[in-house]
Amino acid sequence: MIDFILWVLQNIVLAPYNLLVALINPGAWLNWSNPEAVMRFIYYGASVELFFVAFTTFLVITVLGLVWKREILWGSVLGLETMANGIGRVAAWAGLLMVLQQVMIVFLQRIFRVAEIQMGPMGTAFAQDLSWWAEELKLYNAAVVALCVTYTFVQGGHVRVDLFYSNMKYGTKRLMDMFGCMFFMLPAATITYLYAWFFMWRHLMTPSVTATSDLDRMLMQSRIFRWNVETIGFSPNGFNAYFLFKILIVLFCVLTFVHAMAFFWRSLLEYIEGEESDGKYLDRDGFSSEAEEIEHAIHTGST
Repeated sequence: MIDFILWVLQNIVLAPYNLLVALINPGAWLNWSNPEAVMRFIYYGASVELFFVAFTTFLVITVLGLVWKREILWGSVLGLETMANGIGRVAAWAGLLMVLQQVMIVFLQRIFRVAEIQMGPMGTAFAQDLSWWAEELKLYNAAVVALCVTYTFVQGGHVRVDLFYSNMKYGTKRLMDMFGCMFFMLPAATITYLYAWFFMWRHLMTPSVTATSDLDRMLMQSRIFRWNVETIGFSPNGFNAYFLFKILIVLFCVLTFVHAMAFFWRSLLEYIEGEESDGKYLDRDGFSSEAEEIEHAIHTGST
């Protein structure tokens, strides 16, 4: 146990140094014309060093907000929640595109008997079979799920069926929220990200990389590195850009991890400041009627 604590403290102390080295040597991991730089990017993208840079940043902001200015924490919460709302509100339009494209496919296929759809934005023709466009609808659905998850969290849209939580006092609820962030939300997002990161890269390049590969081995593999973006569909004329789903999984994990920190800070501040700070600076979309507000509150368990 002592060795583990010392290991954690050592990585926290080294986090600023590791971040500084990465910032002053961008060519070592951002020059993607060099296969070794790509391998370094892949390795450090899911490394212990990156995790402790993020964790140390979280600790520093938390300490500064508590012992110096509480506005630092409120500013961080407001910034991250604004980011979540902005991404979610833009990504939500994919739902409308999905409906319109589905209607267009049905009309073209069943009524006009068209076999393919051709588009020519800016003079560049892009033609695909109707089955390609039909399977591509799944990408819109995945984008809504992956990119609107934190927006839905900010809006209080996730369904809660929590018999114990609903009967707790205000301060106890905030403590439970902080506990859930630290021991459930952050670990789950981290573990999922570690799997998703290497899962994504295995469909973008060769040779295959794994979470157990060390940096030296990956640098040796860079000698045979080549891009090999996945373009295989489930059917001959079907959608063939499934690597985009892998990228969305990674984005989902990053957004969840970042918003877990924001929700922890909000719960901490609301616990310290009391009920008068409940929902402070919270930007939630309104409803057209009071009945819809009540229905939403019942549906999400926030009543």
